[in-house]
Amino acid sequence: MPRRFSESPPVELTSCGTEALANSHSPCCRHLLKYSNRSWRDVSDSQPKGCMYIGEIKGGLRPSMKLVVMGIINKKPKSMEVSLSSTAQEEDTEADVGLQLKVNFMDKAVQRNARLAGKWGPAENTLSFFPFAPGESFKMEIVCEHQQFRILVDGQPLCGFSHRLSQLASLKTLRVFGDLQLTKVA
Repeated sequence: MPRRFSESPPVELTSCGTEALANSHSPCCRHLLKYSNRSWRDVSDSQPKGCMYIGEIKGGLRPSMKLVVMGIINKKPKSMEVSLSSTAQEEDTEADVGLQLKVNFMDKAVQRNARLAGKWGPAENTLSFFPFAPGESFKMEIVCEHQQFRILVDGQPLCGFSHRLSQLASLKTLRVFGDLQLTKVA
């Protein structure tokens, strides 16, 4: 059963299978839910299970805000996803998603997209390099600028994604799941 937290994080997680530890360096995120060892697709018993994190973005997203996701990629990863959406309800297929980053380890691709009024737009896939490696740690920064999201991994610019949603403040949820262990979300 998910646990609710009322502390003002960022929240540091030692892994998805342990309790969250509150740390008050940044006022922008609040940890809502953490599911341990939950897979969001069929996974064989020989592979590590995925994890899921859902956190609230206090006051919604706005330009100059930066979100940080740190973790360790599983040894045999298939995928992971980071998204910014208007609701914490995963079943809500009509909710706006201002940014969805889908990392596919088999294809070494990072797909970016947005969903407005229940409809997905055209996906963007162009990358100059693939920064993720099985068993390795990473630090992903999502910087909200006036015209776009800028995504950095381990301090290196990965890609940009132009805003398709005009009401950035409606994006109140950060969701992370897939074949990784989170170590920090801020």
